[in-house]
Amino acid sequence: MPPEDSQPLLTAHTDPQGRGHARPPTTSPGRPRIAALDVVRGFALCGILLANVKPIANVGGVLVGGPLTTGETWMALLVGQRFFPIFSLLFGVGFSLLLNSAADRAARPRLLLLRRLLALLALGLAHRVLLWEGDILTVYAVVGLLVLLPSTWLPRWAVAGLAAASIATALILNAGFFALVPGLFLLGSALTRYGVIGRIERSGRVPAVLGLLLAAGAVPVLWVQTDARTGDSVQSLALGVGGLLVAGVYICGLLLLLRTPLRWALQAAFAPLGRMALTNYLTATVLVLLVSRVLGGSSDGWSVTTVFLIAGPILGVQWLWSTLWLRRYRQGPLEWLWRWATWARRPPLA
Repeated sequence: MPPEDSQPLLTAHTDPQGRGHARPPTTSPGRPRIAALDVVRGFALCGILLANVKPIANVGGVLVGGPLTTGETWMALLVGQRFFPIFSLLFGVGFSLLLNSAADRAARPRLLLLRRLLALLALGLAHRVLLWEGDILTVYAVVGLLVLLPSTWLPRWAVAGLAAASIATALILNAGFFALVPGLFLLGSALTRYGVIGRIERSGRVPAVLGLLLAAGAVPVLWVQTDARTGDSVQSLALGVGGLLVAGVYICGLLLLLRTPLRWALQAAFAPLGRMALTNYLTATVLVLLVSRVLGGSSDGWSVTTVFLIAGPILGVQWLWSTLWLRRYRQGPLEWLWRWATWARRPPLA
C-alpha cells in the first residue's frame, strides 16, 4: 500500500545529495514534505479502500464471479488495480528520499532502511495473520529487502533500466499485479535519483503532455479489457497495462489540478489521509470488518452503491481523525512507531 523517516508509508523530502557522514543517528525532523506526494498518496488510499471493501469483507471466503453490472464495469475500469501502482511507485520514491536523508544523519543509513523494512514486514504479517490475507505490506517489505535495498548500491541508470525491464517482463508474462511491484519500486527510486521528484511541482507542461499520451494509450486498452470477445489472457494483459496507464493519468491529473485554485481543496481533502497512510490503511481493514459484521451475509451481493456507502463514511472518519491528530502531532501513531523501529530510539511525537 507509501517515506521520510518521520512520516507515513510513502513520504517525501526535497532531493538532498549528501552521502554518509560519520555522525550518530538522530531522529530530528527531516526536510519539508513535498505536498503533491501527500495529495497523490491520500488519493490513492481512497481508491485502494474502494477496491478492497468487498475482498476484506469476504475474508475467509471466495468472491464469486459472474457478469458485471454497469457499475461494476466502471469500477473495474477506473478502480480495480488502478491505485496499487501509485502506492508502489511512491514507496520506491520514499525509500530513496529516506536514504538520502538518513545518509546525512547516520553513519550506516542502509541499516536504518533494513530495520524499517523488517518492521514493515512484522506489521504486514500481523495484518495478514490476524485480519486479512490480502495484505500488501508483507509483499512491499519482502520486495524492499530483495530488490530495493540491494539497488541502492547500483548507479541510477542501472536502476532505471532494471525498472523498465522488470515492468515489461511482468506484463509480457502476464504474471499478475504483484509481479509489477519490483519494477514500480525501482521506477520510483530512479525518478528520485534523477531529480524528477524534486521538480515535481515546478512544471505543468510535462504532466499535461504525459497525461494526454497516457490517456490516449489507455482508451484502446480499456476497450479490450471490456470486450467480451477477447480471451482471458488478453483481458488479463489489458488489465495490467490499463492499470499502469490509468494510474499515470491520475497522477498527472492531480499534479495539474494542484497548479490551479483547487490546490487548497485537494490538500485539505487528501493530504491528511496521505500523511497517515500506514495508520489509515491498517485501520480501514478493522472498520470494514466491523461493518461487514453489522450487515451480515456475504459481500458477493454488495452493489457498487453499497461499496461507496461503506467506503465513504470510513474515509470520512479517517479524514477527521487524521486532520485532528496532525494538528497536534507530527505523524500518525503507527508512523511514529515505525519511525521508532527505524531509528532504534524513541522519537518525539508532538
